Amino acid sequence: MANSASTTYEHPEAPSRRDFLYIATATVGAVGAVATLLPLVDQMNPDASTLAAGGPVDLDVSKIAEGAQVVVYWRQHPIFVFHRSKQTLAELQSSQDTSLLSDPNSEEPQQAPYATNWNRSIKPEYGVLIGICTHLGCIPLFYPNPSAITPVADWPGGYFCPCHGSKYDGAGRVFSGVPAPYNLPVPPYYFVNDTTIRIGDNPPDSNWNFASIRQL
Repeated sequence: MANSASTTYEHPEAPSRRDFLYIATATVGAVGAVATLLPLVDQMNPDASTLAAGGPVDLDVSKIAEGAQVVVYWRQHPIFVFHRSKQTLAELQSSQDTSLLSDPNSEEPQQAPYATNWNRSIKPEYGVLIGICTHLGCIPLFYPNPSAITPVADWPGGYFCPCHGSKYDGAGRVFSGVPAPYNLPVPPYYFVNDTTIRIGDNPPDSNWNFASIRQL
């Protein structure tokens, strides 16, 4: 039976999430150039009253460069919005990637039906994920491509949790043989227009319940 969000969110208490900006800044020395690919755009975040109310958050994705990611907050969850390159999209469909994944077809209910596809999103080029590792609630680091500073060998890049070594690909799909049991969750969202997403609401033709996800 799927756990409710209120039940599964009992991982280490909020410091790692509330202090995400501090943590991300502190990791600059460790991840070097990768940090430049993760702009934390304060002006894109809603004000405190919106966060407290848990209301939806709008984001203009046209401002995100290809290959880059921004982080916004919804219900105090860090939301990773990744503008995926053509190379990343090709890798997500390759057997070299999918053969290494625990749940390549997103069979576990970690996303709405409208995001249950190979890219786990509404538009393949934009990934929208809750940035909380499904193992113990840490915040994964962003490595969009394999490079000399990728923390583990034989990994095509994506998200790496430094706490216990869990790995995810660029669609948030978890690799086999790591502590994390499930793919990163996809929040409810839809495109208000060609360039604006609204995080926290389903598309008008969907009534998917976010509380039905397997684990946050």
